[in-house]
Amino acid sequence: MSSTPNATLRYTAMRLGIFLGCLLVVAALAYAGIIPEGIGKSNPLWVVLLALVISGPLSYIVLRKQRDAMSEQIVDGVGRAKKRLAANQSQEDGVS
Repeated sequence: MSSTPNATLRYTAMRLGIFLGCLLVVAALAYAGIIPEGIGKSNPLWVVLLALVISGPLSYIVLRKQRDAMSEQIVDGVGRAKKRLAANQSQEDGVS
């Protein structure tokens, strides 16, 4: 089993945290007038999209270890599921 049992949950929470941090920074920059706020009523959508574009590559770089741990956890889970399936199939074949 993986050394971090909740690696997927931890990665997801950290990814969400990075997005929210980017969202706050972009919103503050838009409010201060440093970056354009958008046209008309598009300000919230513009701010969210810009935060997504910034947080994606940032998460890719910063969360490398957490992503690897999550991948290891998923691979272990798939391996266990395959073993159970193979055991169930061999048990059904022997019972006829």
